[in-house]
Amino acid sequence: MRYLPLTDADRSEMLNVIGVSSIDDLFVDVPAEARLTAKIADLPDHASELSVERHMGKLARQNMVAGDVPFFLGAGAYRHHVPASVDHLIQRGEFLTAYTPYQPEIAQGTLQVLFEFQTQVARLFGCDVANASMYDGSTACWEAIGMARRITKRGKALLSSGLHPHYVSVAKTMAKFTGDQLVYDTPTAEAATDMEALMAGIDRDTSCVVVQYPDILGRIADLSALADKVHEVGALLVAVVTEPVALGAITPPGDMGADIVVGEGQSIGVGLQFGGPYLGLFACKQKYVRQMPGRLCGETVDAEGKRGFVLTLSTREQHIRREKATSNICTNSGLCALAFSIHMTLLGEKGLTDLAALNHGRAVQTAEALEKVPGVTVVNDSFFNEFTVTLNKDAREVARTLADRGILGGVSLGRLFPEAADLANGLIVAVTETTTEEDIDALCAALKEILA
Repeated sequence: MRYLPLTDADRSEMLNVIGVSSIDDLFVDVPAEARLTAKIADLPDHASELSVERHMGKLARQNMVAGDVPFFLGAGAYRHHVPASVDHLIQRGEFLTAYTPYQPEIAQGTLQVLFEFQTQVARLFGCDVANASMYDGSTACWEAIGMARRITKRGKALLSSGLHPHYVSVAKTMAKFTGDQLVYDTPTAEAATDMEALMAGIDRDTSCVVVQYPDILGRIADLSALADKVHEVGALLVAVVTEPVALGAITPPGDMGADIVVGEGQSIGVGLQFGGPYLGLFACKQKYVRQMPGRLCGETVDAEGKRGFVLTLSTREQHIRREKATSNICTNSGLCALAFSIHMTLLGEKGLTDLAALNHGRAVQTAEALEKVPGVTVVNDSFFNEFTVTLNKDAREVARTLADRGILGGVSLGRLFPEAADLANGLIVAVTETTTEEDIDALCAALKEILA
C-alpha cells in the first residue's frame, strides 16, 4: 500500500493558498477531450506483482527490437554500436548515483568528466566553448533561439524548412510564452536546400537563422555564405546537428561561421531507449558565453596550486535571481554526457573519422542499390549516412508493410509532415555501421515486391 503523508486537511490548506477550489482546477489548461474522466476499461484495480510482470513482458515482446531486424530508421535518433565498456564504466557507483553537484568542490570527478565533455563538444562543433549538456536536441535548439533574442534584442527567428519538425514544434510551444516570431515552412522533396530562400528572408528584425546540418532530408549545405549574410544585419547563425557522427567527415558548423551550434548527442554512447533520456549539446563563440544557458565547468588551481575543477557561470534560475537567469534548465543529462564522453574518448579523433567513413560508405552502397529498384528515386545529391527517397506509393503504407515483413525500412515524411500532401511518398533512410549487406539486400528485395 502506498504511503500518502498528506491528509485531506493538508490538501485543502494548500489549495486555499494557491487560490483554487479543487485539484481538478489545476488541469483546466488540459483540453477536456484529453482528460481521463473514468476508469480505463479492462484495467483491474489491483494485481499481484508476478501477474503484472508477466503481463508487461508479454506486451514488451510485441515490440520489434532494433538489433533483431534490418534497421533503417533515423530522423534524429540513430542506432550505432556502443562498446560494452561504455555501459560498464557509467554503472560505477561514483557515476551512476551522481546528480547535479550543488557542492561542486567535493565532486571533482564529476566536474572533470564534464570539463572533458565540454572540450570534446566544442572541438566537435568547431566552437570556442560548450556547456555541461542540456536535456535533448530539441530543447537545446529552443534555448539557442532564446539566447539569440537576448544578444540581439530582436524577436524574429527564421527556421529552415530542413529543421526537424519536432524541433520546430518545441520552438513554437516555447515561443507562445516569449512572443518570438518564428518564420517556417515545410520542406520540398528535392536535392536543393532552402539556403537562397533563407538569405532572402533576412532583415534587420531577424535575431537568428536556424539551420539543420545535415538537414531532416539528409542534405548537406555549405553554411559560409549564409553566415556572412546573417552577420551583415547583426543576426546570429544557429546550426543544429542531430547526427554528431557526421562531423567526423564534414566541416563543423563553427568553422563555417555559425555563432551557436546545438544538437542531439544520442548517437555517441547512448542507445535508442524509446526516445530518451537523450543528450542536448550546446556550444557557441567565446564572446557569447555569458548568455549561454545551463552550466559550465571550469579549470582552476586550489590554495596549494593543484589543478582543480569548479562549477562556473551557472546562470540558471536556481543560482541567481529568476529574472536574470538565462534559462530554466534545472539540471544536465549527466549520465548521458558521461556515456558520450567515454565513447568519444574510446574512439579518439581517428576512430571518429573512421566511423564516419564507414557510415557514409554503407549509406552510399544503400543508395546505389535502392536506385536500381523500380519505383524508387533518390532525392539527394549529397548526404552523410541518411538520405531521402521518393516512392511510387504512399510511404507510410510502404513502411508499415515493410514492418510487417520484419524490416524497419525508414521514416516516412508523411509521418513527420502529415499536413504536406506532396511529401506523402517520401521516405528517410538512415544507414550506420550496424547495417549489413544482408540488411540492404533484404530492403531492396522487399521494396521490389511492394512497389511492383
